[in-house]
Amino acid sequence: MTEPALSTPHAVPAPAHPAGIPTSAVLRSRWLAFGTCLALVALGLLWELALARTGSGTLAIKVLPLVLALPGLWRMKLYTYRWLSLAVWLYAAEGAVRINSAPGREVPLAAVEIVLSVLLFTACAWHVRERLAAGRLAAAVA
Repeated sequence: MTEPALSTPHAVPAPAHPAGIPTSAVLRSRWLAFGTCLALVALGLLWELALARTGSGTLAIKVLPLVLALPGLWRMKLYTYRWLSLAVWLYAAEGAVRINSAPGREVPLAAVEIVLSVLLFTACAWHVRERLAAGRLAAAVA
C-alpha cells in the first residue's frame, strides 16, 4: 500500500494553469521580477564601480544575492520568489539610508534603488499570489 504524497507549498505546479500553460499574469509578473532584479544588479554594480565609488569597489558584492536569484526567477521557482520578496527590503533600506546620508550626487541613485526594490517586491508578491491561486484552481479542476 502506498502512502499519499505530502502536499507542500513548494509543490505548486510551475506553470499554473489547468492545461499546464502559464497564465498571462504569471508570465507578466515573471518578466517584471526578472527585469527589475536585473536592473537592481546593474544599478548596484554601476553605483559601486563607476558612478559613486566608495573605497576599492568591494561593496559591489552586495548584488550577489540578486545575481543568485536570477536563475530561479527565470525558471519560475516559487521558493526564489518568496525569499527574494523578503531579501529585497535590504536594498530598500540601503537606499533609504543613503538618501539621507550620502552626498548630493548619490541621492538620485538611492531613490532609484528604493523604487526598484519596491517594484521587485511587488512583482514577487504578485507572482506568488498568482501561482498559488492557479494551483488552487488546478486542484479544484482535478
